[in-house]
Amino acid sequence: MKKMDNRIPEFKDEDEERAFWATHSPLDYFDPNRINRVFFPDLKPSLKSISIRVPSDMLAELKTLANKKDVPYQSLAKVYLARQIALERGSLGRSPRKKRGHRAHARQGVPASASQDLNR
Repeated sequence: MKKMDNRIPEFKDEDEERAFWATHSPLDYFDPNRINRVFFPDLKPSLKSISIRVPSDMLAELKTLANKKDVPYQSLAKVYLARQIALERGSLGRSPRKKRGHRAHARQGVPASASQDLNR
Protein backbone atom coordinates (compact mmCIF):
# COMPACT_ATOMS: atom_id res chain seq x y z
CA MET A 1 0.00 0.00 0.00
CA LYS A 2 1.39 3.36 -1.04
CA LYS A 3 1.67 5.99 1.69
CA MET A 4 -0.17 9.14 0.69
CA ASP A 5 0.76 12.68 1.55
CA ASN A 6 -2.21 13.50 3.75
CA ARG A 7 -1.76 17.25 3.82
CA ILE A 8 -4.64 19.16 2.29
CA PRO A 9 -3.24 21.54 -0.33
CA GLU A 10 -3.80 25.28 -0.34
CA PHE A 11 -6.42 26.35 -2.86
CA LYS A 12 -6.54 29.54 -4.90
CA ASP A 13 -10.33 29.69 -4.87
CA GLU A 14 -13.46 27.67 -4.18
CA ASP A 15 -13.60 26.29 -7.71
CA GLU A 16 -10.16 24.74 -7.33
CA GLU A 17 -11.11 23.31 -3.95
CA ARG A 18 -14.38 21.94 -5.34
CA ALA A 19 -12.51 20.24 -8.21
CA PHE A 20 -10.02 18.72 -5.76
CA TRP A 21 -12.67 17.24 -3.47
CA ALA A 22 -14.60 15.92 -6.46
CA THR A 23 -11.67 13.57 -7.16
CA HIS A 24 -10.39 12.91 -3.63
CA SER A 25 -11.89 11.33 -0.55
CA PRO A 26 -11.84 13.23 2.75
CA LEU A 27 -11.14 9.88 4.42
CA ASP A 28 -7.68 9.89 2.83
CA TYR A 29 -6.94 13.04 4.84
CA PHE A 30 -8.49 11.92 8.10
CA ASP A 31 -6.14 10.71 10.85
CA PRO A 32 -8.03 9.11 13.76
CA ASN A 33 -4.87 9.29 15.89
CA ARG A 34 -5.01 13.09 15.85
CA ILE A 35 -8.52 13.32 17.28
CA ASN A 36 -8.87 14.96 20.68
CA ARG A 37 -11.86 13.89 22.69
CA VAL A 38 -13.73 16.83 24.19
CA PHE A 39 -15.82 16.68 27.37
CA PHE A 40 -18.29 19.22 28.68
CA PRO A 41 -18.72 18.13 32.30
CA ASP A 42 -20.32 21.35 33.54
CA LEU A 43 -23.19 21.50 31.05
CA LYS A 44 -26.48 21.97 32.80
CA PRO A 45 -30.00 21.98 31.39
CA SER A 46 -31.14 25.46 30.51
CA LEU A 47 -34.42 24.99 32.35
CA LYS A 48 -34.81 24.21 36.02
CA SER A 49 -37.98 22.86 37.56
CA ILE A 50 -39.27 24.65 40.64
CA SER A 51 -42.24 24.23 42.90
CA ILE A 52 -44.04 27.23 44.36
CA ARG A 53 -47.14 27.47 46.48
CA VAL A 54 -49.77 29.95 45.34
CA PRO A 55 -53.28 30.58 46.59
CA SER A 56 -55.85 28.49 44.73
CA ASP A 57 -57.75 31.56 43.52
CA MET A 58 -54.53 33.01 42.06
CA LEU A 59 -53.85 29.74 40.23
CA ALA A 60 -57.44 29.64 38.96
CA GLU A 61 -57.11 33.21 37.64
CA LEU A 62 -53.79 32.38 35.99
CA LYS A 63 -55.33 29.34 34.31
CA THR A 64 -58.29 31.43 33.13
CA LEU A 65 -55.99 34.07 31.63
CA ALA A 66 -53.84 31.39 30.01
CA ASN A 67 -56.92 29.70 28.56
CA LYS A 68 -58.06 32.99 27.02
CA LYS A 69 -54.63 33.37 25.41
CA ASP A 70 -54.57 29.68 24.41
CA VAL A 71 -51.23 28.97 26.11
CA PRO A 72 -50.24 26.67 28.99
CA TYR A 73 -50.57 28.40 32.33
CA GLN A 74 -46.94 27.55 33.22
CA SER A 75 -45.77 29.44 30.12
CA LEU A 76 -47.88 32.43 31.05
CA ALA A 77 -46.45 32.35 34.58
CA LYS A 78 -42.92 32.40 33.09
CA VAL A 79 -43.82 35.44 31.00
CA TYR A 80 -45.18 37.24 34.04
CA LEU A 81 -42.07 36.37 36.06
CA ALA A 82 -39.78 37.54 33.25
CA ARG A 83 -41.71 40.82 32.98
CA GLN A 84 -41.50 41.50 36.71
CA ILE A 85 -37.79 40.62 36.84
CA ALA A 86 -37.16 43.04 33.97
CA LEU A 87 -39.11 45.76 35.79
CA GLU A 88 -37.16 45.15 39.01
CA ARG A 89 -33.86 45.28 37.17
CA GLY A 90 -34.92 48.56 35.60
CA SER A 91 -35.70 50.04 39.00
CA LEU A 92 -32.22 49.08 40.20
CA GLY A 93 -30.57 51.24 37.55
CA ARG A 94 -30.52 48.84 34.62
CA SER A 95 -33.34 49.89 32.36
CA PRO A 96 -34.59 47.35 29.84
CA ARG A 97 -33.40 47.89 26.27
CA LYS A 98 -36.01 49.57 24.15
CA LYS A 99 -36.15 48.57 20.52
CA ARG A 100 -38.06 50.40 17.86
CA GLY A 101 -40.97 48.54 16.33
CA HIS A 102 -41.35 45.79 18.94
CA ARG A 103 -44.55 44.96 20.78
CA ALA A 104 -45.29 46.42 24.21
CA HIS A 105 -44.10 43.35 26.13
CA ALA A 106 -40.72 43.53 24.36
CA ARG A 107 -40.41 47.20 25.27
CA GLN A 108 -40.99 46.29 28.89
CA GLY A 109 -37.98 43.98 28.83
CA VAL A 110 -39.75 40.67 28.34
CA PRO A 111 -37.94 38.48 25.82
CA ALA A 112 -40.02 38.06 22.68
CA SER A 113 -39.40 34.31 22.74
CA ALA A 114 -41.04 34.09 26.16
CA SER A 115 -44.27 35.64 25.00
CA GLN A 116 -44.47 35.31 21.24
CA ASP A 117 -47.83 33.53 21.16
CA LEU A 118 -49.48 35.29 24.08
CA ASN A 119 -50.80 38.35 22.29
CA ARG A 120 -53.47 36.73 20.14
